[in-house]
Amino acid sequence: METTLHQQLKRCYAEDDASTEVVMGNYRIDAIRDGELIEVQCASLSAIRDKCQNLLKRHQVRVVKPVVIRTRIAKVKKRGGPITSRRLSPKRGSLLDVFDELIYFTRVFPHPNLTIEIPLLHVEQLRTPAKKRKRGWRKDYHVEDVTLESIEGSVELREPADLLSMIDLPTDAESFNTADLAVAIDRPRWTAQQIAYVLRKTGAIDSTGRNRAGIIYARAA
Repeated sequence: METTLHQQLKRCYAEDDASTEVVMGNYRIDAIRDGELIEVQCASLSAIRDKCQNLLKRHQVRVVKPVVIRTRIAKVKKRGGPITSRRLSPKRGSLLDVFDELIYFTRVFPHPNLTIEIPLLHVEQLRTPAKKRKRGWRKDYHVEDVTLESIEGSVELREPADLLSMIDLPTDAESFNTADLAVAIDRPRWTAQQIAYVLRKTGAIDSTGRNRAGIIYARAA
């Protein structure tokens, strides 16, 4: 089911209402602006990987992959009922979260016809109580809808070097391993390993050797 957030983002990027949900061959395009095909993907990038590979053969494509950096939670007692409470979620998103999805897109990015745009969003999430189950575990709520509150900024990725610009590596660091990367981004090492995989697969970094601490990487020439 399409969320209100997805609809709002399509309208933000389209030239006009007639430029949304445009049928092009075997595909339905979310929006078109100045001849550029725009795909808004709130879900996993893996779902549009093959579609984008085919479209990029003949078209300029912009993939809009939003990252939610703040969520306001609104609760109702039943679907369609009045909102009974609102609060900010303690969970915060980060620009680095996009690497979780880029793992599935390294066969597509980079491409001369492709731009990946990452808008940083504040959203409101509407929750209703979940139906009780006799067995098993599940969340005690159901997300009815997500709506846009504001766009706090946006980052564009066009080439591998743009990925490195998202990471606060020391400029004088000629080489590094994933332990160094973990310190630079203040994340666990397994997250740094995931990011290093994306950087290597997209050509942003090269592996130059190995020592007892692990694989050694350097910025690609």
